[in-house]
Amino acid sequence: MARLDGSSLFMGISSGLNNTYSVLANTFKDGITLANLNSTDASTALTSNSLGTNFKSYLTSNFSQFDKDGDGKISAQELQSFTNSLSTTGMTKEQLCTLGTSTGMSSSLLNTVTQYFDEIDTNKDGKVTQAEIQDFNNRSEKEKQRKEELERMLSNMSTFYETSSADTGSLLDYKYLQDDENS
Repeated sequence: MARLDGSSLFMGISSGLNNTYSVLANTFKDGITLANLNSTDASTALTSNSLGTNFKSYLTSNFSQFDKDGDGKISAQELQSFTNSLSTTGMTKEQLCTLGTSTGMSSSLLNTVTQYFDEIDTNKDGKVTQAEIQDFNNRSEKEKQRKEELERMLSNMSTFYETSSADTGSLLDYKYLQDDENS
């Protein structure tokens, strides 16, 4: 499995949300309200940016999540606070699917994260963070190295003892490998 770049995933989503907000903020000088998001002016402003229309949908359907002070507007500070917290608080599988496909990022990256979501989400809070993705990378790399070492050891043993390929070594071979891993 290729290494997952959690930082590019989170940065791509944050960038898409910020770019969409910037376009909308230039159109609506008094702030971005739910009515603004649903207006034809918002759609017109974002027509040249197909990614923006996807993020606009996300902003619309999650408006209250962004409008923390309850004033009926999404401020630049509220959006920035949300995007800054994404990497530490994490994203649900639904958020990843919705926002990840909106960024135009590698579909293989997104597919891999969603496929292994439950394994990546080590604290089982229903969200994955950048740190959890990095930890998953490290665990995967360690497992890959362990398997390669086991294959190398078994290959060396069968060559040395001229055993058939069906002979995969003794129980002691596995014990020594496990002892090395535990040290």
